[in-house]
Amino acid sequence: MEKSLEKVLTSWLKQQKGACGFYLNLTVLFGLLTGLALVVQAYFIATILHGVIILELPKSDFTQEFLSLLGLIAVRALLAFARERASFEAGKRLRTHIRSAVLDKVNELGPAFVKGKPVGSWASIVLEQVEDLHDFYARYLPQVLLAGFIPLTILVVVFPINWAAGIILLATAPLIPMFMVLVGMGAADANRKNFSALAKLSGHFMDRLKGLSTLKLFNRGNSEVNEIESASEEFRERTMSVLRMAFLSSAVLEFFAAVSIAVLAVYFGFSYLDHLNFGHYGTELTLFIGLFVLILAPEFYQPLRDMGTHYHAKAQAIGAAEELMALLYYTLDDGDMVQTKLNDADLGDVSAGLAIEAKELTVTSLDGARLLGPISFTLNAGEHLAIVGPSGAGKTSLLNALLGFLPYKGSLKVNGVELGQLDKTSWRRHLAWLGQEPQLFHGTIRDNVAMAEPSMSDEVVRLHLAQAKVLDFVEQQSQGLDYKVGDQASTLSVGQAQRIALARALGQKAHLFLLDEPTASLDSHSEQAVQQALRESMASATCLMVTHRLDQLHQMDNILVLDNGIIAEQGSFEQLDRREGLFKQMQQEAVDHVTSLDEVKS
Repeated sequence: MEKSLEKVLTSWLKQQKGACGFYLNLTVLFGLLTGLALVVQAYFIATILHGVIILELPKSDFTQEFLSLLGLIAVRALLAFARERASFEAGKRLRTHIRSAVLDKVNELGPAFVKGKPVGSWASIVLEQVEDLHDFYARYLPQVLLAGFIPLTILVVVFPINWAAGIILLATAPLIPMFMVLVGMGAADANRKNFSALAKLSGHFMDRLKGLSTLKLFNRGNSEVNEIESASEEFRERTMSVLRMAFLSSAVLEFFAAVSIAVLAVYFGFSYLDHLNFGHYGTELTLFIGLFVLILAPEFYQPLRDMGTHYHAKAQAIGAAEELMALLYYTLDDGDMVQTKLNDADLGDVSAGLAIEAKELTVTSLDGARLLGPISFTLNAGEHLAIVGPSGAGKTSLLNALLGFLPYKGSLKVNGVELGQLDKTSWRRHLAWLGQEPQLFHGTIRDNVAMAEPSMSDEVVRLHLAQAKVLDFVEQQSQGLDYKVGDQASTLSVGQAQRIALARALGQKAHLFLLDEPTASLDSHSEQAVQQALRESMASATCLMVTHRLDQLHQMDNILVLDNGIIAEQGSFEQLDRREGLFKQMQQEAVDHVTSLDEVKS
């Protein structure tokens, strides 16, 4: 990883610490108080040992010191507990903040952006990568401050009693962070690659899990197991290399801390043997001084060692931050859409439906590639417009632009107001969308139908279910409206799921219906039921429907025939049926397809 990028990511991570609240400062405060208590504890231990061993005083003379020592041990334990609680709370608040920001950003970018990554990759970002920020805030950041405060406090105590010991501590202290950086070089890049591998593995596994039936039918189960096993083994090797780097770092830091303490012990040993006679300001070098300094010596290096131990948390956080930061700062190309936001009141009277007017409209992908256009058309309030054409002609892209999921250039007006000027949330209250594979969520039928209005009464829910021709099925279930819809609508047939989704769309009280092949996956009986329900529900609303079923278009007011992103033809069904064009060609292909199927059956 480039140093400049690493600095940017580190800076971004530090900017987020405000989300931890005062718990981050509490963690540092409790750590500092623990360090001060440790200095006092070392003083009492050295005093007791010096008095008992050198001065040969009775132990009873040190009752107060013993009690104080026990009290300090209890205080340190309480401070350690409080520090752990505060650090965990700081990390938890940060994770909640980042995870909420990620989910809000995903919601802002919309489904067109989400489809650019496998489900497993999104799960890795929202779960694993956010979790891996925890130790940076709960451990590393507080320890950076404590690694400065506690050694400085000990130096302030040691220098007045023995300047030689103070110089040894001061001279050897930089060795630990220096080797920490040297050993940890490349750790951030290794973690970044590890996260990338994890995201790919998660996506790969999730895709195979969703397509398990297909893999079984095509006898690809064993080969896919081997692929997943190979990918898992590669990820294991990457993880072990990161852990090896972390353990090596800890071992090196322990070694240099031990060497530094040994140098200090050698100094005092030679001083007591009268081979060295400096550092104690010309006064007698007592056992108290030696014990006091040697007891403090490990604690002098401990914050530095802890910082080294937690240094891998920084590398881990930097590795996770790259993708998180890229996501949170991702901005959509809004094309020609202006930034002034209007509410739905500016649309005027919508009781008769919404009028749509497109002029030189070009719909683009999130990265700016042209998907549709330029096209121009007018859809009057209350009219029903069908959009047909070959696959890839841009039909669904037009719906996504109207839903606010894709940017556009040119003009796309609703009741005379530019769509880009409308607040997306307010605008979507006027829409009802029904696709060929609508998503029903795990929960009850009531929850799914009343999604747009959670306070919807059971009577209204039943009304919408009746309109969607699925109330009979619901009432046949013992749970009624509390019937559980499993993951991916696993407890329902395709037709039942489609009709419940239609009931949910009807609950929107929409003035514009956007339909994307709503009967594509249905049998003839279910298709007729859904079509009848749609006709009844859309009687006083505007409708724009994408379909490949040309036999459904007789009742549409207008038809747009798209080809390669532009309008090849437009007109009523009767007008297009009389022309020799793409629509006529598609009709003939549909007839030929049915004929060939009949021949196969016979």
